[in-house]
Order: sequence, then structure tokens, then C-alpha cells
Amino acid sequence: MSMNLGPMFEPFEVHNLTLRNRVAMAPMTRNFSPKGVPGENVVAYYRRRAEAGVGLVITEGTTVNHIAANGYPNVPQFHGDEALAGWKNVVDAVHEAGGAIFPQLWHVGAVRREGTEPDASVPGYSPSGLFAPGKPNGKAMSKEDIDDVIKAFADAAQDAKALGFDGVEIHGAHGYLLDQFLWEGTNQRDDEYGGSMENRLRFVVEIVEAVRHRVGPDFPIMLRFSQWKQQDYSAKLANSPEELEQFLKPLVNAGVDIFHASTRRFWEPEFEGSSLNLAGWTQKLSGKPTMSVGSVGLTEDFISGTMASKQESVEQSGIDELVERMNNHEFELIAVGRALLQDPQWLTKVKEGRINEVDDFARKSLTKLY
Repeated sequence: MSMNLGPMFEPFEVHNLTLRNRVAMAPMTRNFSPKGVPGENVVAYYRRRAEAGVGLVITEGTTVNHIAANGYPNVPQFHGDEALAGWKNVVDAVHEAGGAIFPQLWHVGAVRREGTEPDASVPGYSPSGLFAPGKPNGKAMSKEDIDDVIKAFADAAQDAKALGFDGVEIHGAHGYLLDQFLWEGTNQRDDEYGGSMENRLRFVVEIVEAVRHRVGPDFPIMLRFSQWKQQDYSAKLANSPEELEQFLKPLVNAGVDIFHASTRRFWEPEFEGSSLNLAGWTQKLSGKPTMSVGSVGLTEDFISGTMASKQESVEQSGIDELVERMNNHEFELIAVGRALLQDPQWLTKVKEGRINEVDDFARKSLTKLY
């Protein structure tokens, strides 16, 4: 018996792109690309999710062409002939399966430690040489460094379009480089890139503007941002709707088409006095379509705050809540992470009402690529 998933299976349009539904595979770092090159196992991994009906695949974070962009072993890069050829194979496989695909373009900033590949001697780069407030790491970026990184994102976006990707996602969340500029705790600069929110936004705005210039007016640009940081789950970029609007408007003007508002649990309200989550507020204030995310399809941390006695009741509760919010146009798109990592067929099983067949998420799944 099919479940009523409402708008989840309606098409979605942005510029010249039409998605077959509103469900995306969330970007998840997988560490299965030796020397930065995605191989056939990575191709098959993304193909399986597209074959099972996912409308939009957002790749794991892929590093732009800057010496300090990477922070983890076996992460794929988005530059160099061999790596780009690997991504071309991924694009073709996802398209053959009827899906669309964006690469997530990434620079880890001060998360990087010396000793990390590809060049162990390179330190982390960041706005002020801080991994977290009061925790130094690496070097503070010069204006030349900033210009180099802006160019690296623009180059990657241009390559993405040339390879046949359907758009790009710029990773501005979770305490990585772009977010380190946005966050007062890690941005202690006293030049035009630090201080006021307008100044702290400048680096991200210039990246979006550079990407838009390279890809043209009709190539979708999505920006992922978050309040929380891996360094501090309680951190905030905006403490009120007014501050969030001040944050969003320059990014809209720079060329963002879709905001991917990253939260850990999609049902949690962002500000007091409203049930809207971060994606809901973002869509309301920016006027742009927004993607929500956060523990969709998991059998823990669900709406009731307790584990249900049966998987079906937990799944049903979560999906009902999600459908209601999408019916209310709080946000237009939803990203699914760990549930799809664990079970490539998750969306098909949910759509067909086969909740009892959905595989529970297990951490050991992170050590496999299937």
C-alpha cells in the first residue's frame, strides 16, 4: 500500500532544471576515493540511490583546487584530469538512472591539520588562524589567499557545468572555511572581511558572485549553511529572524538560487514563538526555495523524543510531520542522509508503504560503500 507523501513526489523546477521529485540525497563524506579520485565503486554508490528514485543527488564534499582545501583521507577532489573524469562517470550514471546531481564544493579551512594529505606540510588556512574560539590552528589568510580560494570555487563550478552536472552546492556550513568567516567566534579579522555581519559575509558573497559569473544566469547555485558548528553545536549565526534576514539578503543578491539549511533534527523550531525550522524561516525571509534536512527516516531522535516500540510507528510519525510541513510550503525540498546511506532503497520502500523492510541505520555502515 502506497503512503500519501504529498508534495515529496511533485516535480520541482529551478531555472532550466526540473527534478522528478523533491527528495535529495544529502552530502555525506565517505572517504572512498584514494588519491582524490572517485572510482567505479563511487559511481555505483551514487547510481544505486538514483535508480531507487532520489530526485537530486548531492555528492559528498569535494575539495576545490587549493593547497589546504582537504582535511581528511581519501576524500574526492574536484580538480585534475583524473578526478574530473571520475566525476564525469558519476554524472553519466546518475543521469542514466533518471536523477539530477550537484557536486558539493568544499574547503575545510582550519579543520585541516598538518600531516593531512595530499601535502602533509601544508597547515590549515582560515580567517584568523583559529579552529574554534580560543583554539589556534594553522595560518590566517591574506587577501591573496582569499582571492585564490574564491578562484578555486569558481573554477570548480565552471568544471561542474562542463562535466554535465545540473547545478552546484557551495558548502558554507558546519564550521568549515566559509562558515569560519561567517562565525564571529573564528573570524577575528579587522579588515573588510571581519567585524560586522556584512563584512563577515563578504567572502561567501564574493564566492557566490564569482561562481555565478562563471556558470551564467541559468545554472542553479545552492548554498548550504548552518547555525551549529562541529566545534560548537549551540553556536548561532543569527539569533533572531531579523538577523537571519540580514544574513540571507546579500546572498540572494549575489546569486543563490536555493538555500540548504542544515539542522540536526528537521522538526525543531529555530526561534521562539514559531514552529518554523531554520529552512522554514529561510524560505519565508529570502523568498528563495529552501531544502531542509536532519534525521529524516531515522529510528531515533524522532518527534516524540522517545523510541517507539515498533519501527513503523516511528517512521510513520516522522514522515507525516515532514509531509505536513511541505504541504504548508515551509520548505520545498528535503534531504535525506543516513537513512539513504544505510538503505539505497529507502525512498522506494517508504513510497510503497514497506516501512517494515527499511534497514535500521548502523554506524558500521559508514565503513562500507554500497
